[in-house]
Amino acid sequence: MKALHSFTVRPQLPERLAGLDALAANLRWSWDRRTRQLFRSINPIVWDEGGHDPRRVLAETSPERLTELSTDADFCADLDAAAASLQTYLSEPRWYQQTVSPDPLDGGVVAYFSPEFGIAEAVPQYSGGLGVLAGDHLKSASDLGVPLIGIGLFYRHGYFRQSLSIDGWQQERFPDLDPFAMSLNLCDGVRVELDLAGRRLVAQVWAARVGRTPLYLLDTDLPDNDEDLQLVTDRLYGGDVEHRLRQEILLGIGGVRALEALGIDARVFHTNEGHAGFLGLERIRNLIQRDGLTLDEAIQAVRAGSVFTTHTPVPAGIDQFPRELIEQYFPSWREACGVSPDDMMRLGHRPDSEPDDRFNMAVMGMHLAERRNGVSALHGQVSRGMFADLWPGVPEDETPVGHITNGVHGETWVGRELATLFEDHIGSDWEWCAPEAWDAVAGIGDEDLWQAHRAAKERLVEHVRDRLRSSGLAVGRSPSELEWIDTAFDPDALTICFARRFATYKRAALLLRQPERLAALVTDPDRPVQFIFAGKAHPADDAGKELIRQVVSFASDASVRHRFAFVEDYDMWLARILVQGADVWLNTPVKPMEASGTSGMKAVMNSALHCSILDGWWAECFDDGWTPDGPGVANGWAISSADGLEDDERRNEVEAAGLFDLIERQLVPLYHPDGGAVGAPSPAWVERQRVSLRTLGPFVSAHRMVRDYTERLYLPAARHSAELNDADHVGARQLAAYTARLDALWHSVHVDRVDVSDSIADLGDTRGVTAVVALGELDVSEVEVQLVIGRVGQSGELEDTQTVPMVGGESIDSEGHRRFAALALLDRAGRLGVTVRVVPAHPLVADPAELGHVAWAG
Repeated sequence: MKALHSFTVRPQLPERLAGLDALAANLRWSWDRRTRQLFRSINPIVWDEGGHDPRRVLAETSPERLTELSTDADFCADLDAAAASLQTYLSEPRWYQQTVSPDPLDGGVVAYFSPEFGIAEAVPQYSGGLGVLAGDHLKSASDLGVPLIGIGLFYRHGYFRQSLSIDGWQQERFPDLDPFAMSLNLCDGVRVELDLAGRRLVAQVWAARVGRTPLYLLDTDLPDNDEDLQLVTDRLYGGDVEHRLRQEILLGIGGVRALEALGIDARVFHTNEGHAGFLGLERIRNLIQRDGLTLDEAIQAVRAGSVFTTHTPVPAGIDQFPRELIEQYFPSWREACGVSPDDMMRLGHRPDSEPDDRFNMAVMGMHLAERRNGVSALHGQVSRGMFADLWPGVPEDETPVGHITNGVHGETWVGRELATLFEDHIGSDWEWCAPEAWDAVAGIGDEDLWQAHRAAKERLVEHVRDRLRSSGLAVGRSPSELEWIDTAFDPDALTICFARRFATYKRAALLLRQPERLAALVTDPDRPVQFIFAGKAHPADDAGKELIRQVVSFASDASVRHRFAFVEDYDMWLARILVQGADVWLNTPVKPMEASGTSGMKAVMNSALHCSILDGWWAECFDDGWTPDGPGVANGWAISSADGLEDDERRNEVEAAGLFDLIERQLVPLYHPDGGAVGAPSPAWVERQRVSLRTLGPFVSAHRMVRDYTERLYLPAARHSAELNDADHVGARQLAAYTARLDALWHSVHVDRVDVSDSIADLGDTRGVTAVVALGELDVSEVEVQLVIGRVGQSGELEDTQTVPMVGGESIDSEGHRRFAALALLDRAGRLGVTVRVVPAHPLVADPAELGHVAWAG
């Protein structure tokens, strides 16, 4: 076969329709209903079958049809309205412009680095939750006017498309993607060069507009590169460990260089998981080579403006690279920075790591970012436990890793009927509203709420039927063999959905542990229940693929297949259909391995009820409805978790039994009350939907999430970065000198004696506490001596502690001892305890735990 050279031919639009090109070029169409409807009206078949892609609609619509539309007054009026709406959206002041003054970013931006971005199914640069979260982050930043840009990679084959073999085993195929046919533009003249183990790598840069937010994607598929290096950006999460390292070097180091080449002034750098962590190394190199900083000074300068978000609740999920690869790929960085191999490895090592241990990307992320967070309250707690050893002597609950709970972009995920209700009752800006505005949900009538939801259920049923039919034909089934699909599933049945990545800890097959009870549920003619599953396993995860096979095997039984299905090729389109149409969203992870779990957030925003293990975001959001006056209405269900069982098999059995009890005794009777006709659910069910929307709707919004990031992390990071880096980095130099002084002298700091005035006291009393402290060569101004008071727990450790600064510091002998004093307020009854500690103090350090030095009373 002769070599094939392909190229993309873009359509020539009639002059009157020129505005369509601008609308297609801005990915705001992926969440703006007016624009989506406009493109669908051009060619509904191509829109529905072509991945909801405006570029494809324009390319595959005949010139005659476009000419016809150019003279259609109604269409042209809709086009003008959509174009005007976009221009207003791009130019008007938003939340950030209205509330942030003075702006510490000072004309600069937040650079948000992520290995994947899920903006729309028409731009398939995502695999699952991490990428879709990143896409929602960009969209909400745009809606809020936050000056943020995205940096990622363009994968020529994206993530895989899923199909199933005749026996239910996952098959993968990787499509060839044409960026010229997407809502992307090549940044002409912008090239990025890197050294990959002595070889030259060149990347071009594609630009997308996500509303007001730019997104830049690096691409190595260029003839300038050797053939194997052209494949650095071939697939998302593909290849071996060296391939992953190359991708992460390109994302981190190449991403920083792309910002420079584009002339973008990034003031804050946000790393979405550890994949882009090498960006810190590039920034350090620049500061050392260009500004003459030492390594320690450069690290302080970089940390101040860096945010690191971890999404992984288990060490095994963190990218780690062998020492030989780190040495092979970073000799030029070490030489430029004057860093030895051991010193470089320490950036990715824990304090007790051996020199040859693997380089841990999350540990480097923690070291090189001053602000760090998990993605739910529980995950923040888990992360503090995972990384507490990076700050020796600091209590685990004070480990400087916080949390910001994830959220989802409502306009992307909420069905049109429900969105209309929100606009009518909460307001046109329902995603922006204060939580109390959601109280207006109480005014939505039962019939209105249920009919809005039922419309989405009807779409879900039709879509599942279409997908099952297509899947059957694809594996050679005849149309007659598939006739049963015509009546499969029912919009009046209680519909329970489970859709997510098929990782083993998510336990997609938990219900299959009791197949008889499951079959009884789906075959009950009086109280019908149906289950819909979807999700992909990583191509290398055979255990995950086996879970899919088990679910598919159960679904193939003729007695249950009309009420139990696995729908293949899970993507953003299918996700929208499922979250909008589900009555119940099921989540069964092994606690605490679910960092957040945003699919359930999308479902509850669509009035589904969440039924989950108390893990991830659900651990902080579930409300059982109990009040001081007695039981009320819960906002979902909590599946009992047998955390204390060490035997995994036994734990799965216990939790599966608890889940069935919940479904049989609570969910089904509430939806199908005894004696109730099959059809609309009980009023009590609809009331629980209302309670769920009112209590969860404002919290699960990505607008709340991005506001939290902006107010709690981005703006403080921008301020501190300016404080350290203005005036030739004088602050960074001072802080580096101070930390070096602490490292050298802290060994001489100790608390030698603590005295408390009395041992018995009444509630509300105060007790004087004095301490004798040795500071060695450190000055009193360089430390803070703190009184720590709290309850004495069963293990003898203080719990629920408070700290009080101690005063004094006068010298009491010739050996350098000083006396400090404080009053302890006894505001709690019971057994209380006090101790004393010494921590660093410096005007450029907000949290002394950052410095990892604590001296406790012995």
